[in-house]
Amino acid sequence: MQRPRRFVLKSILALLFAILSAAAFWFGLVPQRLSPFAPLSLDEPSAWFVDLRLAALRRDKPLCNAVLKAPHIVAHGIDDFTTDKGCGWSNGVRVSQIAGADLPIGQITCEMAAALALWLEYEVQPLAASMLGTTVTRVRQMGSYACRNIIGNRSFRNVRSQHAGANALDIGGFSLADGRTISIVRDWGRARAESRFLEAIHQRSCRYFRVSLSPNFNAAHRDHFHFDRGPLWRCR
Repeated sequence: MQRPRRFVLKSILALLFAILSAAAFWFGLVPQRLSPFAPLSLDEPSAWFVDLRLAALRRDKPLCNAVLKAPHIVAHGIDDFTTDKGCGWSNGVRVSQIAGADLPIGQITCEMAAALALWLEYEVQPLAASMLGTTVTRVRQMGSYACRNIIGNRSFRNVRSQHAGANALDIGGFSLADGRTISIVRDWGRARAESRFLEAIHQRSCRYFRVSLSPNFNAAHRDHFHFDRGPLWRCR
């Protein structure tokens, strides 16, 4: 009777260890020096374990400074900030340009900035060239940091939004090099090239952001994409 019990106990302990190890990587608790994954680089698209390599940036300021480099992104570190309302940020940056497109953001986490850089450089700009015959020159953002709860979902109305930690960004549209503008509220779901472009870049965003919401999600997102790198996973 002892052997089966020992086997069950060892199996339970092994499972708990696996769960805790996965959680440590998921929440960015494992320092890069202890990670089996190579450090993230913006010099090339990340094919393997991109989510966990992004998570490694969460608490590592030196790694953040090494990764967020021109010409892929123009970003500068900012001081950590917290409030007594459960808001603020750590390891944040200020951004002015990503992948050749103007994108001014006053406060956003390093992890989110790196995800934006990968998405814009290796998904958005190539798709703009192939589908629209031009490039994106400006991204119209609708907010990153905001000390508030989740909006548009009654089940989570008392839960702090990822915006409260500068770990999210809302995007409302794009300006193109040929003079066109693309608006999510105007162009989403239409039978035209701009609409197909929006659908394609939203689908590609799900590799880099854990939550990627479009107007298909609910009415609160009818005019923007919501991206964040929080603990949940949803792509719609």
